[in-house]
Formats: sequence, C-alpha cells, structure tokens
Amino acid sequence: MAKNFFRNIGGDIESFLRRLCGEITPDKRLVVTVTMMLFFSGLSIYMTVSSIYNFGKEKGRRLEIGRIESLKLRPDVKKDSINYLNEFEYGRTDE
Repeated sequence: MAKNFFRNIGGDIESFLRRLCGEITPDKRLVVTVTMMLFFSGLSIYMTVSSIYNFGKEKGRRLEIGRIESLKLRPDVKKDSINYLNEFEYGRTDE
C-alpha cells in the first residue's frame, strides 16, 4: 500500500515537472538548468569550505579520550598455565 502511494506521488511529481518544463522554450530550459547547477555547486562548495573551516573550533563538544582498562574476569584465581585441573565454580559461594 505504501509502496504504491510513493509510486503515485513520484508519477504525479514527474508529470507536473514535465508539464512545467514543456511550457518553456529550450533556451530558457538551458538557462534554468545552468542557473540551478551553479546555485547547487556553489552551495556544495560553501558547505564543504565552512565545515573544513569550523573543524576543530570550540563551537562543538570536545572529544574526551579515555584509556582502555584491562578486564578483571577472575581476580581471585591464581595465574597457573600449567595446571589444567583448576575447577572454577562461577556464581557459587561456599557457606
């Protein structure tokens, strides 16, 4: 249902633009196309330059870099790589 709705809207917009562009002469179409191209390329260049200029300024939030700490999964167990018979009982407490 939504898929057909968006297809219909796309078709309506396309037909509107075809009617609108069909009424102007080819010379005016060229002028409109070149004007739009210059406008959008200027806008793109402006956004790129302004984002490069503002990169690192104090306007935004500063990044906080923290150190990575090691995980302590079993702090009470001795580090014994030779003895494979260590039995661990997780979550149990001897009373």
